[in-house]
Amino acid sequence: MSTPLAQKIKALIRATGPISITDYFAMCLADPEHGYYRTREPFGTTGDFITAPEISQLFGEMLGIFMVHAWQRHGSPSGIRLVEVGPGRGTMMADMLRVIKRLALPLFETMSIHLVETSERLRGIQRVTLEAYSTKIAWHDSFEEVPEGFTLIAANELFDAIPIRQFVRTPTGFRERLVGLDNQDQLAFAVGVASLDPQTLPSPIASIPDGTIFEVAPARQAVMATLCERLRQYGGTALIIDYGHMVSGFGDTLQAVRAHEFDPPMANPGEADLTSHVDFEDLARIALSSGIHLNGGLRQGDFLNGLGLAERAAALAKGKAPADQKLIAAAVDRLAGEGAGKMGELFKVIAVSSPALDLAPFRPVG
Repeated sequence: MSTPLAQKIKALIRATGPISITDYFAMCLADPEHGYYRTREPFGTTGDFITAPEISQLFGEMLGIFMVHAWQRHGSPSGIRLVEVGPGRGTMMADMLRVIKRLALPLFETMSIHLVETSERLRGIQRVTLEAYSTKIAWHDSFEEVPEGFTLIAANELFDAIPIRQFVRTPTGFRERLVGLDNQDQLAFAVGVASLDPQTLPSPIASIPDGTIFEVAPARQAVMATLCERLRQYGGTALIIDYGHMVSGFGDTLQAVRAHEFDPPMANPGEADLTSHVDFEDLARIALSSGIHLNGGLRQGDFLNGLGLAERAAALAKGKAPADQKLIAAAVDRLAGEGAGKMGELFKVIAVSSPALDLAPFRPVG
């Protein structure tokens, strides 16, 4: 059984030869006809995965607290742009705005809200979720369209959905990993001719066995550079939350998720979400080379607890029925706990700012 997108990809490979992981990744998610984000509702219990904002309102509320703190540390400017790139169903923004309005009315009243969203279907859902704020919101196809001015940016689970390239260690060095066809005419990994400069690898490769994968993400680097350039020009802070690793390393993190279960990456193209882990050291390098101040990184659990997650959860649970209190406690554990199925350890957080300033709950550098 093959998906319509699999047939399209196979036809492309037969016509032009194996394609890069980047092209495969991009087609799986964004093909106009069969792409995952174009054709289905990925979020929530009926979708394929649940993001942190869908687990509990507490997540967006903590981010709202962070945005107010960053705004205050920047000197409480007026007329700011609050931007979310990849806003999902609009849940996180709704929770952030409720807190911002309660804690910092001058910020709320003078700011404009900008949602960078390419999916018309998701825009429709966001319009419903954020109806109470409709007069303040503008939608954009790309980040470059956001009007100039001081900017606060939220990017939750943005970078994991941006395509990567993979290189595999062979006896003749690291060669690009491609997607081709095997002798059964099924999609399969192949090795191309493009090679990787050993200088870009995290450690000497003499001891690295053949078959080892190294991932690079030029498209992620470009997005990070764009965010940093925006902050450098107009001032502000960007908060980045995603699953990944703090230190660059080797390993294959390409994964597909379908109906809340892992799926082989080539089993159901267009019908499963495709992601890979984010290399936060690489993002930090881009920020620092752009001359932008880095706060981070923290594990998500430490970040949320540092902003008062436990206290807010206790206030939310107060006076509720025991069953509701249990649900709130379970949500806190899933957002900030460690271990399988929990996000507190796997997800990492960094913030980048211009001009340079230290932000809580990050530890000051130096």
